[in-house]
Amino acid sequence: MTTTDYLISVALVLLVIPQIRGTRQTPRNALLPVVAVAAAAAYYLRSFPTQGHDVQLDLVGVLAGAVLGAACGAATGVQRGSDGVALAKAGAVAAALWIVGMASRAGFEYWATHGGSTTVAQFSRDNLITGSAAWTAALLLMALAQVLSRLAVVRIKARRMPSVAAAPVRA
Repeated sequence: MTTTDYLISVALVLLVIPQIRGTRQTPRNALLPVVAVAAAAAYYLRSFPTQGHDVQLDLVGVLAGAVLGAACGAATGVQRGSDGVALAKAGAVAAALWIVGMASRAGFEYWATHGGSTTVAQFSRDNLITGSAAWTAALLLMALAQVLSRLAVVRIKARRMPSVAAAPVRA
């Protein structure tokens, strides 16, 4: 892993801080994590392998990310602010799930490049995974699925909330 790899991983993990403090569900705040993961994908994704069982590996990554993201979204509280805009605030469980997803990808990359390469290569051969580009694609798809599924769950929760009631009229 390069210094850039570490900085990108840290930046993605740090996206949890605004979630813990609470973020207004504006389009800008909702899309920031999506843009961050898309930027990481643009930086890392050089190819999208589809031979062997690469697509199945991608599907496993997407499913794992979607499950983590949906659980993170379910564990995120949403309430309506005084101005009527939904406010999403992640608790300890949501923050832990976010960190687990991001740290597991970074941990896998670190392990695969610092002693685990033989095991990963053997697993890849045994399961018809074509190489490191396939792993990169699967891990990036996992991150994107985690971000998008969390965003979807939080947005659905925000839309289902009753709107701010008008102040009662006094006679």
